[in-house]
Amino acid sequence: MASCPIQPEVIQVMLDDYFSGFCMRFSTNDYTTNWINLEVGIAMGCTISPILFVMVIVVILKAAEGSAGPANLGGGCSMPPLKAFMDDTTSICSKEDETRRMLTRLDDLMSWCRMEFKPKKSRSLSIRRGKVDEATTFTVAEQQISTVSQEPVNSLGRWYDSSMKDTRQGAETLELASESLLAINKCGLQGKFKIWYLQFMLIPKLLWPLLVYDICSSTVEAIEAKINKYKRKWLGVPPGLSDVAMYCRKAKLKLPLKSIREEYKCDKATLLTMLEESDDPVVYFY
Repeated sequence: MASCPIQPEVIQVMLDDYFSGFCMRFSTNDYTTNWINLEVGIAMGCTISPILFVMVIVVILKAAEGSAGPANLGGGCSMPPLKAFMDDTTSICSKEDETRRMLTRLDDLMSWCRMEFKPKKSRSLSIRRGKVDEATTFTVAEQQISTVSQEPVNSLGRWYDSSMKDTRQGAETLELASESLLAINKCGLQGKFKIWYLQFMLIPKLLWPLLVYDICSSTVEAIEAKINKYKRKWLGVPPGLSDVAMYCRKAKLKLPLKSIREEYKCDKATLLTMLEESDDPVVYFY
C-alpha cells in the first residue's frame, strides 16, 4: 500500500486493521483448534483481497520491467517487456540475455513476496530469424520451463504452439461444429428446441475461436453450410430453401435466426474498431 498510495490515509489504516485480524480454526467432532493467523493467500469471498493482490502484482512488474528494454517488434513498433492479466504474466524480450535477467529478477521478487511461479504451467517460445529455436530454454524457480513445441499452452482463451499459425485451429473449429451438430441432431428434443440450442449455445461457443484466431472466411462458410443443412431439417422446410429466406431482415416473414457468417463479420469489425480507436498506448494495431 505504501508503493501504491491510497488516499485518504484512514483507508490505509482500516485495511491494516482488517488484514491484521485474519484468523481461522478447524473443528471436528471431538476437538477444535486454536485460532490460526492467516498470512499467505487470498480469502475466499473477500472483495478486498483480489484488488490488493492485483496491486501487488503491478508493483512487482514495475520493479522488474527495468531489467529489459522494450521489445522491438519491427516496423518501428515496440512493446513493454512485461504484460499481465491478474497473475498471468507474459515476458516479451528481444534478446536472450534480457529474458534470463528478467526471469531472475521476477523470481527474486516473487520469493521476497513469499510467492512462487509454477514452472509446470509456464511455457517459453524462442524465435531467431523468423524460425522457432528449440535449443534455447529458460528456467524459473530452479526448474526448466517447457517450450510450446513440447507442450502447447492456453492463455486467455487462446492456444499457442510452435507452428505460429492458426491453420490447425480452423480445422478444429470446423470439426467441433460438425460433432456438436451431430450430437444435437441425435438428442430427443423437438426441432424448435434444437434450433434454440443451436442459436444460443453452439453458435456463441463457435464465435470465440473465430474471433481470437486468424481463420479464413472459407472455413466460416463451410461451418455455416453445415449449420444451414441441419436448420432446414429441424425446421421441416424443403432442403432447397435458400439462405436468403432464412436470414432476410426485410421480408414479410422474418425468422428469428442469426447467421454465423454475419456474426463473424460483425465480431471482426468490432475488434478492428476497438483496436483502432483504443486510447491505451500499449495497444498497437497494424
